[in-house]
Amino acid sequence: MSLWYETTFRRVLFPAYESKLRHRDTLPWLDRYEQDQWLSPEQVAQLQWTRLKQLLEHCHREVPYYQKQWRTLGVTPDDIRSMEDFARLPLLTKADIRAHFDDLKAVSMRDELLYKATGGSTGEPMRFGYTRESNSRRHAVMWRGYGWAGAPLGARSLLLWGAGVGNMPWRQRVKDHLYHAAFSRRVINSFHMTDANMAEYADAIDDFRPRVLLGYTGPLIRLAQWLLDTGRRVHRPESFISCGEALHEFQREIVEQAFGCPAFNTYGCREFMLVASECERHEGLHVNADHLVVELPKTADAPPEGETGEVVVTDLSNYGMPFIRYATTDLATPAHHACSCGRGLPLIKQVEGRVLDAIHTPDGRVLPGMFFPFLFKETKGVSRYQVVQRQLDRLDVSIVRGPAFDDDSLAFIQREIHKVLGDSVALHCHFVDSIPLTRSGKTRLTVSELGDPVAH
Repeated sequence: MSLWYETTFRRVLFPAYESKLRHRDTLPWLDRYEQDQWLSPEQVAQLQWTRLKQLLEHCHREVPYYQKQWRTLGVTPDDIRSMEDFARLPLLTKADIRAHFDDLKAVSMRDELLYKATGGSTGEPMRFGYTRESNSRRHAVMWRGYGWAGAPLGARSLLLWGAGVGNMPWRQRVKDHLYHAAFSRRVINSFHMTDANMAEYADAIDDFRPRVLLGYTGPLIRLAQWLLDTGRRVHRPESFISCGEALHEFQREIVEQAFGCPAFNTYGCREFMLVASECERHEGLHVNADHLVVELPKTADAPPEGETGEVVVTDLSNYGMPFIRYATTDLATPAHHACSCGRGLPLIKQVEGRVLDAIHTPDGRVLPGMFFPFLFKETKGVSRYQVVQRQLDRLDVSIVRGPAFDDDSLAFIQREIHKVLGDSVALHCHFVDSIPLTRSGKTRLTVSELGDPVAH
């Protein structure tokens, strides 16, 4: 029944919904990207260069921010004749985007943009715009990457994910339920995981019997370790996809031992969705170089040894609000070999970004750090923030307020944190002018100073 539905969904239901009802071209782009991945590395590089040059020409014609910047630099697209030339263009930061939000929009596309917000692993909420076409292309690239992990469109999937904060209207809850049911997936809120209810998550796997288990790395690892510690066996999925934080090799071993299936590492962000992901050979993360330009320049805060650099991304499809050389603040290390799978897409060896410590409570709850980007992207008037736990029964939240911050913003923060942590942790909110940087020059979003919480 499951395989029959997957086939019907991919060939009939999803095309009817995506192409006919929503008038989106996700499927044609998916077909295109499926073909592009098998180009040779040289052909992929040429395709990327062609798309990059087209984007630069568009920015020169349409986007005030780049027009002004390049005029000051004395640069035109004709002067950019190689990737080395391109790498000399200035980086785009989150601060730049907030300061020049309207000027980053293409003049002819301003009225047709869609918008998202991100909390970000640096604790700097940011809003950005994108076009319908770029949204379709991002989803196509995502489905291609998930397909490498044995999770194509319609695959029966259990998502250990973060539920949205706030009180969602019942109509939206029903709509979301039907939407996920159509995709043959069930979403379970990882933010409610505690030591006492781990068996409920294991039961959900047995009840739903997913082909794919997908979710945030922290909660999935915690569930896997609980299965090993208790000897509990659950339905064996065919693959395990880790999102949100890097999956380290020792964690991969825990997952594969607990669930009996291969684990797949992914790297993405809300600004671009899927940036890189593993294929079935597990020889590194394939960069979606036919869709993005990903650079890894050495920065002052990169480790002095090796080739690790900051992940700098250019989205080749978002003509509405183009991000040229966007600095993610994540660190990654390149790989210099070709994957034995035969795909021409280049590889990243490992990603070191997204350090989001979990928050513990005296009554055994463990809240993944991914909760806080969910919370603060929905909170009005927060410029930057950081969450620090120095004691098991206390949580300190530092907030840099923007003009829109008010009493309702503070009440929303307190209410939503109380929902997930209960009464055993005292919440202290502090208003500050700045957030201190770590020794590496980054801003950590969630920091736990507890060491081993079991000992407290």
